[in-house]
Amino acid sequence: MPLLLLKDLPRYECLLEAAKEFPDLDPSAAAVFLHLLRTGDEVFRVVESNLAAHHLTQGRFGVLMALWGSCHRAGGRLAPLSPAELAERAGVTRATMTGLIDTLERDGLVTRAPDRTDRRMMSVRLTPRGRRRLEKVLPSHFQIMAGLMAPISERDRKTLVRLLTKILGRAAEIAPTDEAVLATL
Repeated sequence: MPLLLLKDLPRYECLLEAAKEFPDLDPSAAAVFLHLLRTGDEVFRVVESNLAAHHLTQGRFGVLMALWGSCHRAGGRLAPLSPAELAERAGVTRATMTGLIDTLERDGLVTRAPDRTDRRMMSVRLTPRGRRRLEKVLPSHFQIMAGLMAPISERDRKTLVRLLTKILGRAAEIAPTDEAVLATL
């Protein structure tokens, strides 16, 4: 889902003009911010299109990848994860994760069963069919990643990661707390 909803970004001159009316507007910061969102939207669209060709959504793909990753951390065994662990890894609510698991289970890509050590808990496992689906999706997914990054040198990629990490850290610093959001309601 696009975040920016703008196909054409404002020219820098327009941002300079807007800064006269809104003194808190930093034109260069706004230009970088808008380019970052626009690029993210386009990359998301390209990846989403590839996943749709494999009958997956971003959310469902994320769950499959989390389960696949747990397999590799468990020495190749298909290690299960709880719905709560999956929700945490995906950054979604448990209710959202329940819906994702429901559709993946319906399609035979995951199984859900009571945990072997604590019967009150549920465990979600990647099925052989789910693993085969990932094996079909991942080559084109990795090709798309490489293709999108092809214009950027290895050195510039490292710089970009460093810069994006700074922005990510700053976003975490200035994100409103739950209490602050509740206070505005």
